Parts: sequence; structure tokens; C-alpha cells
Amino acid sequence: MNNINKNDNNLNSKELKSSTLQSLDDLITALCEEERTTYNHIVRSINLSSEVFKDYCSWSTTCYTRNCIMENEKFELILLCWEKGQKTPIHDHGGEECWVKVIEGEFRETIYKKDENGTLVTITSTISKVNDISYMIDFMGYHCLENLSEKRSMSLHLYAKPISNCNIFDEKSKKIINKELSYDTIAR
Repeated sequence: MNNINKNDNNLNSKELKSSTLQSLDDLITALCEEERTTYNHIVRSINLSSEVFKDYCSWSTTCYTRNCIMENEKFELILLCWEKGQKTPIHDHGGEECWVKVIEGEFRETIYKKDENGTLVTITSTISKVNDISYMIDFMGYHCLENLSEKRSMSLHLYAKPISNCNIFDEKSKKIINKELSYDTIAR
């Protein structure tokens, strides 16, 4: 298998398509060097064990954590760490594309759309396991992720351009509100 490495001569998109990314440095290099149009393939070519992410993990019993691995003007790569039963609020992605790869555990993703009255209704719900990938962009609706595992779990999130805020469904007011996003940890 070909590895993309900082020491390799510039790999073109054709070479990238035949590569399997087997280190976090390979992944970051590919994301930095390639165009947004290749991100789907890049995410699908990741072959990383959960051990690779141990230095990026932080855990909380009150809420999943958002751990920034890398952020620049092109993308944001975040590791979410989940305790049993934790879930996101229903949310959008601030207009940006999002890929989620399950690193450890099992998740339910539920997708919602507004009906003619502006009420969020469930469109679909799917289960994702290790190495499964989901994709979301705002025209598809809103979504929610929930850790279904009986243990701690991890998911890797790639956003094509960083997201500083998004719209979430506030359970108390039953309204969509804008929320500023932050990280629990920042690696690079």
C-alpha cells in the first residue's frame, strides 16, 4: 500500500486515489495538499486505529468533548470523545460540509428537516459502526449523533472550512438558536 508522507514527492490526485492513509500525519498532509473535492475520498482512505488518537482524547461525564486535531483556513479536523449515551443537540453545520468517521463505538445518526410549519421532523435514522462514514451538509437538513455503545467511543469529524457557530434546536425553548462553538482541547 502507498502511504502519503510529507517526505514523498507531491502526490497527485490519481496517486491519492490508490493510497491508504495509515498515519495521522498522512491524513493531515493529504488534507492540506489536496482540494476540497477530494475530501470524501481522503476520509474513505483512512485506516487508523483508535490508538492513534489517544493523545487527543479528553472525556467528560456531562457532555461529549470536541478535541481539535488541526484547524486552518481549508478544514477543521476534530476528534469527538463520547461517554455512554451522550448525544449532540440537533444541529446544522454553519453551511459547511461534514464527514464523520467512527473510530470506536456505535452511533445513531438521525436526520431532520423542517416541515411546512417549520417543525423539525425525523427523515431517517441510521446506525454507524467502526470505520463507517456519514456525510452531512445543511441542504440535507439538521442531524443529531448519539453514542449507542456501552462504553467510551470516538468519532473523527472533518469540516470543509472551520465552523465557528451553528444552529441548534434548543430543547427548552423548542426553537432553533445560534450557538458559538468551542474546543475542549487544541492539539496543533
